[in-house]
Formats: sequence, structure tokens, C-alpha cells
Amino acid sequence: MKVVGVTACPTGIAHTYMAQAAIEKECKKRGYDVQVETQGGMGIENELEQTIIDNADIVILAVGIGIEGEERFEEKENRGKVIRVEPGEAIKNIVEIIDKAEKL
Repeated sequence: MKVVGVTACPTGIAHTYMAQAAIEKECKKRGYDVQVETQGGMGIENELEQTIIDNADIVILAVGIGIEGEERFEEKENRGKVIRVEPGEAIKNIVEIIDKAEKL
């Protein structure tokens, strides 16, 4: 399975990067291809190209604020392939979130 995500929290520091680490760790543990863009205090890092998004099976938006470039995910959202959670939820409940992603 190919998973892409974006993480962003209101302060753009700890939770942004902790959510990124949680998503990547769980996906790699399951053998999934994963790429996560962060929109934090350092700006946009690991920016996802549209072709990567288009080829993904699922999108995880672990965001507590509005993000730049959200329109890139509209097609996936229209197909029900986007999971939206708060960054703190991604950190605490990533196993359940990835389980849910597998069922979509």
C-alpha cells in the first residue's frame, strides 16, 4: 500500500514532527511505501509532488490548522481516500488510523 500524508500543528513544532514520525514508523513496520510532508515552523518540508499523491492508495492529513496546497488532495477526498485527524490523535492512535486506512 502507498500512503502519503501531511502533518501540521498550530505551533508548527513538536506535534507536526511527532505525527510524521508516528505515521512513517507504523507504515514502514507494515511494509508500506510512505511519504509525509510537514508544514511546520521550518516551512514546507518533504513537499509531495502531485504524481506521488495521485499514485497513493490513501492520504492521511494529520493537521490541526489549514495547510498550503490542500487542493492537491481533492480528487482523493472525493473518492473517500482521505483520513483527517488531529496531529495528537495520529501520535496516540496511529495503529487504529492505519487499520482504518487499510479498509478504505
